[in-house]
Amino acid sequence: MELKAVLSSQDMAEVNQIVQKHNSMVNQGKGSQNELGKDDFLKLLITQLSYQDPTAPMEDKEFIAQMAQFSTLEQMTSMATDFSRLASLLEGNGASAALGKGVELVDGEKVVQGVVKAVTRDVNPEILVNGMYYQWNQVTKVFEE
Repeated sequence: MELKAVLSSQDMAEVNQIVQKHNSMVNQGKGSQNELGKDDFLKLLITQLSYQDPTAPMEDKEFIAQMAQFSTLEQMTSMATDFSRLASLLEGNGASAALGKGVELVDGEKVVQGVVKAVTRDVNPEILVNGMYYQWNQVTKVFEE
């Protein structure tokens, strides 16, 4: 007995629309550089389960392997978020450590030198030098005043 899974024209149109949307995002550089996220993974898994052949369902081993991949993907996403927070904290600590010290920074085409008088603790820390706030990532040198 041979079974054929055929998508309805409405389902086919929906799949084509999703594919075109994803392709346009990737081509415009707004996509995830051909990497699938956890939402994409879940959509693929649900679609696979929805359209599987009832006479030959997915093997337990395959399903467990896919769930393990999803679990790994979630853990990696969580780690990336944690590393991002850690990097932000370290950047803020670096800016705070420069308080009262001399810095050299690049602002456009000019080089500015002065003493750090204040520091903002934000995702992108800023320092107050010579009465102006500058982004911490503009600093090229920190020295004792």
